[in-house]
Amino acid sequence: MLAPDGGAVAAVEVRGGGPGTRETDALDPRNLVQRIDAVVLTGGSAFGLDAASGVVAWLEEQGRGFRVGPDPAQVVPVVPAAALFDLGRGGDWRARPDAALGRAAVTAAALTEPGSPVAEGNTGAGTGAVAGGLKGGTGTASAVLPSGTTVAALAAVNAVGSVADPRTGALYGRLYEGRTGRPDPEVHAAALRRLAEAGEISAVRSAASVHPPLHTTLAVVATDAALTRAQAQKLAGTAHDGLARAVRPVHLLSDGDTVFALSTAARPLASEEALADAAFGIHAEAGALNEILAAGADVVCRAVVRAALAATTVAGPGGLFPAYRDLYGAD
Repeated sequence: MLAPDGGAVAAVEVRGGGPGTRETDALDPRNLVQRIDAVVLTGGSAFGLDAASGVVAWLEEQGRGFRVGPDPAQVVPVVPAAALFDLGRGGDWRARPDAALGRAAVTAAALTEPGSPVAEGNTGAGTGAVAGGLKGGTGTASAVLPSGTTVAALAAVNAVGSVADPRTGALYGRLYEGRTGRPDPEVHAAALRRLAEAGEISAVRSAASVHPPLHTTLAVVATDAALTRAQAQKLAGTAHDGLARAVRPVHLLSDGDTVFALSTAARPLASEEALADAAFGIHAEAGALNEILAAGADVVCRAVVRAALAATTVAGPGGLFPAYRDLYGAD
């Protein structure tokens, strides 16, 4: 995810027990760097973090980064990154993102018009993702608040836990969308049989995979409201509530669940009139921030649902991973 020119205020919250990250300490509000230039979500576990090197190299060539000398070319791009574990899922243990792929990704991002649709499903960090036996993937969601502020999320869903209730087949996150309908019991029974068969096939095919499997769900939640680094830190933390609504169980030792929060600071957090009121300014700011915090959890939950619905079945040398839409339908 490429930040606008001038960077973005950023924060991170890691709650999984097995994270793979880079440059996350730079986001601590107590530390020097105020803005970041890009965020990388990648597969390939610790190996895949090399993709961030390609992004850093491209940014340096553009003269973008933290200025460290009198020459405008003397910059150090700040690019936090997090990786999920999908090694061996394609059948080749050594297939993983590298610096060249990172460079290709940031080049494509720079050429993409703002507001363009974001690819979902078996793409990006979600390419090799699996969630509770179902094919995982990449999903997005957004909301425009009454104030006009936008809050959006992208999630790469790759969890030890499940996105669907094993008793009914209903997506957990759908409960928070007001969708309480459950799949037909016969459809659910057939889905369970197909999942069991897929598990047996994967056990035979996936010699390159790790047993028991490791995972990690990654997300970025972003807003155009002007947040301080401490406020962004709070947003990263509450956004994890969205993961907890949509994935059960979550934040396990075999997950490295990580959420980044970004602020482009294009809009004031609250109106100038409200902030100028000595008696109520602080309450106006707190109220505006609370709306963003609540929306952050909501859009992360919805992004997980979108990832589950957009993913498509994968059958290959690394195993058979059925998609929710192929078992229960896409609606």
